[in-house]
Amino acid sequence: MGTLMIQGTTSDAGKSTLVTALCRWLRHRGVQVAPFKPQNMALNAAVTVNGGEIGRAQAVQAQAAHLQPHTDMNPVLLKPNSDVGAQVIIHGHPIGCMDAVAYHAYKPTALKAVLDSHQRLVHQYNVVLVEGAGSPAEINLRAGDIANMGFAEAVNCPVILIADIDKGGVFAHLVGTLALLSESEQARIKGFVINRFRGDIALLQPGLDWLEAHTGKPVLGVLPYLQDLHLEAEDAVNANQGAKTANALRVVVPVLPRISNHTDFDPLRLHPQVDLQFIGPGQPIPTADLIILPGSKSVAADLAFLRQYGWEQAISRHLRYGGKLLGVCGGLQMLGQRVDDPLGLEGPAGSTPALGLLDFSTRLQADKRLTRVSGHLQLDHAAVSGYEIHAGRSIGPALERPLLHLDGGAPDGVLSADGQIAGTYLHGLFESPDASQALLSWAGLAQAQRLDYAALRERDIERLAHSVEDHLDTALLLQLCGVSACMN
Repeated sequence: MGTLMIQGTTSDAGKSTLVTALCRWLRHRGVQVAPFKPQNMALNAAVTVNGGEIGRAQAVQAQAAHLQPHTDMNPVLLKPNSDVGAQVIIHGHPIGCMDAVAYHAYKPTALKAVLDSHQRLVHQYNVVLVEGAGSPAEINLRAGDIANMGFAEAVNCPVILIADIDKGGVFAHLVGTLALLSESEQARIKGFVINRFRGDIALLQPGLDWLEAHTGKPVLGVLPYLQDLHLEAEDAVNANQGAKTANALRVVVPVLPRISNHTDFDPLRLHPQVDLQFIGPGQPIPTADLIILPGSKSVAADLAFLRQYGWEQAISRHLRYGGKLLGVCGGLQMLGQRVDDPLGLEGPAGSTPALGLLDFSTRLQADKRLTRVSGHLQLDHAAVSGYEIHAGRSIGPALERPLLHLDGGAPDGVLSADGQIAGTYLHGLFESPDASQALLSWAGLAQAQRLDYAALRERDIERLAHSVEDHLDTALLLQLCGVSACMN
């Protein structure tokens, strides 16, 4: 049984991507492998098979390992709800909100949760592949670290350091990171991987030779830049789109400060008939067929932000001209009359006027609903599945016209009497091909194509696994994982 950790020189260096690739590559070789991230800070979450929430990236890595996501794969999840604080989630469930100082004091307790989860995984699987967070060389975060070298030292595991050459300065990133580590941490790094290389590898070879000679550590390989690769982002919004057909449906998503689960809209971003635009602060909302209000970790604060930039008036104008409006989770709550937060779960306790478009209100409660569900839309009776992550309970006459019915008959969401406004608590609804097709038709797309998002994700996981096999030192990788090269 082995544990191998992937750390990066920067955020977005390729840690999540490499862990995903290695999970599928090891499964091809018959190795039972599980992903693990000790501490994650992200607002993109997934619901696990045991009824908790973890970072979305770990759920994708679980798919790569042919596993159902479990809370042990990400025992500590931090969900920022302000610039200085976050909701702290341990083993899938919130324990409260803390600022940075309070969380630093809590870290010894968090480390115990991390080590407990790791122990359970190592007793179930041949290999545990660990993803670090950010960079191990953040000097201000070294004390009490549980996300990078602090964890690696605690469990005595080897580390691979990955850097993204597409950012520039790749050798400085690798050598500089190594230089800022302690001697024991430097010894723990067993090799380097360079990610997202484009061009002739022969032109890079002198640099690789120098790096190995200078550090005394091997380069395990250089992963190529894979065109049109899609993996769900851990946190940052990915606005890249492929080619679009003429007369594509124009969809706009305002990027709120505490936007959560914006990966809900990846199927739209990849759809050839949808022109999806994420609109940031200071940008006017352009003419659109559909505006989607996304999930939010702090609905009251995001409503204030939306109003500050004049987006409320833009939404009203959009509706006057016949455009469609969809709210997802926190976006659904924004459609009603008000959002009550008597316990101060998402900010100062109190009540906030919502957009007042539909006759219902929401009250935030301490118990969070975390569940995976399936059902049917009222639109074309299309099958839908997804997951719910919310503390709000919405009530009011408008909800007597639900957008969908869950299996078992429970209603969810709302569809306005005129059919122009819809909302749901369900995340991931666009991943269901039939539901996505029905919603795009509702939004005005004639002859909407059926997009199999799950097949696209599976295709790209396979591409990553083949890239590992073709471009990395697989014998050394197996050695570092502690498994036999003859496993098949």
